[in-house]
Amino acid sequence: MTFTKGESVREGTDDEGDMTGGDGSGDGYVPSERRLARERHRRARARRATAIAALSTLVVAAVLYLVVVNAPGWSRTKETFFSAHYAREAFPKVLEGLWLNVRLLLICGTAVLALGMLIAVARTLRGPVFFPLRVLAAAYTDFFRGLPLIINLMIVVLGVPALRLQGVTVDPVLLGGTALTLTYSAYVAEVFRAGIDSIHPSQRAAARSLGLTNRQALRYVVLPQAVRRQVPPLLNDLVSLQKDTGLVSIGGAVDAVRAADIIVGRSLNYTPYIVAGLVFVALTIPMTRFTDWVTARMDRRRAQGGTI
Repeated sequence: MTFTKGESVREGTDDEGDMTGGDGSGDGYVPSERRLARERHRRARARRATAIAALSTLVVAAVLYLVVVNAPGWSRTKETFFSAHYAREAFPKVLEGLWLNVRLLLICGTAVLALGMLIAVARTLRGPVFFPLRVLAAAYTDFFRGLPLIINLMIVVLGVPALRLQGVTVDPVLLGGTALTLTYSAYVAEVFRAGIDSIHPSQRAAARSLGLTNRQALRYVVLPQAVRRQVPPLLNDLVSLQKDTGLVSIGGAVDAVRAADIIVGRSLNYTPYIVAGLVFVALTIPMTRFTDWVTARMDRRRAQGGTI
C-alpha cells in the first residue's frame, strides 16, 4: 500500500479505536504489565509505610500519656498548669498583649535588617582609610554577640532611665526594642557579611571592567546575590527575634508574657504561662515552615544549576 504526500496513516484505528490508552494523551503508550506491577508494589509499600508510621505514632503517644497521667503528682500538676478556667481567663488578655510582640517584631525586624546590613558593609570595606570603621564594626559584633540578651535588656531597660538624661525616653517598650535591635543586628550583620564574602571576587572584577565604581558594584552586583543566598539564615534570626520579644516584659511592658504573669501573680496558677507559650508557638510555626520552604526551594534551584 502506498500513500501520497499529506495523507495520514489511520489504518486500523476505525475498528480498534485510537491508541490513546483512554487517557487522551494521544501518544499511543500502553504501560507494560511489569510497569503496572511495579507501580502497584510501590503504592502498596507507601500504604504500608503510612500505616506503620501511624501505628508507631499512636503507640508512642499512648505510652507518653500513660506515663504522664500515672505520675504521682499528675493531679496537682494538671490543676496547676492545665486549668481550663484560668486558660479561658488568660487567653483574651494574652492575645491582647501579643499585639505588642507583633509590633515589636515588625519594627525591630526592619531596624535589625537595616543596621545589620550597614555593619556588614562596614566590615567589608576595603582600603586602609576604612580601617577604623572596620575595627568599630568588628568590636560591635563581637561585644553584642557575646553579651547575653537578658543582660543587655536589663542594662538598657533599667540602666538608661537611671541616668536621667534629658530627652531620652524611659518607655520600657522603646528601650526593650532598642536592646533587641542592638543584639540581633550583630547576629544579622555576620549573616550578611558571610553572604558578601561568599561572592567570588571575579564578580567585582567583572563589574569594575564594565565601568561600575566600587560602590555601584557592591550595590548592584554583590549585595543582591549575597542577600539572596542568606535568606534562610535571615529568616531563622527573625523567628528567634519573634520569640525573644517576650523578654521586654522584664521592664514592665505588658505583652503576652507580662499579661500571663499578672494573672499568675494573682491566682498562683501557672496555666496562663502555658497559654502564652502555645500562642507564641502558633505564631512561630508558620514562619518556621516558610523558612523550611524557602530553604528547600533554594536547594532545588542550586541542584538544578539555577540562579541562587
